[in-house]
Amino acid sequence: MATAETKPHVSEFVNEPFLDFSRPENRKRMEEALKKVAGEFGREYPMYIGGHKVITTGKKTSTNPSHPSQVIGVFQSASVEQANQAVESAAKAFESWKRVPAEQRVQCLFRAAQILRERKYEMNALIVYEAGKTWPEADADTAETIDFLEFYGREMLRLAGPQKVVPMKGEKNYLVYIPLGVGVVIPPWNFPAAIMAGMTMASLVTGNTVVLKPAGDTMTVAAKFVEIAYEAGISKEALNFVTGAGATVGDTLVQHPKTRYIAFTGSKEVGLRISELAGKTVPGQMWIKRTVLEMGGKDSIIVDEEADIESAVEGVVQSAFGYQGQKCSACSRAIVSQKIYDNFVECDDHDFGVHRSGKERREAGARRRSRAGRWLLCAADDYCGRRSEGAHFAGRNFWAGACGDQGPRLRSRAGDCQ
Repeated sequence: MATAETKPHVSEFVNEPFLDFSRPENRKRMEEALKKVAGEFGREYPMYIGGHKVITTGKKTSTNPSHPSQVIGVFQSASVEQANQAVESAAKAFESWKRVPAEQRVQCLFRAAQILRERKYEMNALIVYEAGKTWPEADADTAETIDFLEFYGREMLRLAGPQKVVPMKGEKNYLVYIPLGVGVVIPPWNFPAAIMAGMTMASLVTGNTVVLKPAGDTMTVAAKFVEIAYEAGISKEALNFVTGAGATVGDTLVQHPKTRYIAFTGSKEVGLRISELAGKTVPGQMWIKRTVLEMGGKDSIIVDEEADIESAVEGVVQSAFGYQGQKCSACSRAIVSQKIYDNFVECDDHDFGVHRSGKERREAGARRRSRAGRWLLCAADDYCGRRSEGAHFAGRNFWAGACGDQGPRLRSRAGDCQ
């Protein structure tokens, strides 16, 4: 067990810096990485169960959402029996992995962070292809992955030894944290590296073992990171990698009696189902299962009359439409002070679709046409700019005082800011 005296010295945590793509050398390296990653399109990736590669007859594919005909990776389709085997293997590995000194587990995270730094451009390129992110958004995803590895490693060093407790006369007490067992990790597709790696490596560094079932849309990013984790020293027995249909494989992993906890990020629908299944005790289960469920949601932004309107519009637009609004931090409603509402809506420095109805829409359209037409009044499927055949794109839409059903969208309404 680690103590304050045996803990290795590490520098203070700092966030991984973002790449500056305005620099020609960074753009060149990114273009080279895109070409390199494209050269691996169609590669088949195995599952890893109990330290062994597993190939199945049935296959699943991951494709480029911008070019659906491009197959990024080919994956295995696990059976219920293989999902159960993965949990059993992880439970067996737990008995040895939990005894690996915390400092050794931490060093695995630090090595993984360094490997990822060295391959940052390649991971960025893969995220661009498989998740449809822009270069800066992909780079932010990779940087956050590195941050999780560095931060969780430092936190484990802090938590590894005996913790301070309130002293009681006549008693000698101490507090230590212990791992739980097998964790099932089910990440989302919209942060395919950061959330997937964060939940997985936090589990492993604390001495738990993992069955990772990645999102079906971004299995290649997960597979590449699993390879990095193994290279960094994570035991193949401790980290099991299983791909397959969520309705069968996911339910099986959640319901297994030896599953100790489930870490999930995704939709409310799936999160509530996991909560329901995990809450039902099954034969052979010894513990109450724990769940960490981060379910989808959106944020509102309140803009009061003291705000700089142009800056407010810029911030709201970036929040609402960054990564096409496909993240829980995306602004889906702007609540604007009545005193500045009209100016906010009429601000013409940003070109995205404005949706109104009746006379207001016709009058607004006439004003826009007479002022360079920077805002487009159109349906979502009309405002897509350049597109690839079969690509999954939807235009940006701003519904002024109304509700629409096309997305990504932002709604606004006037209110009293008190």
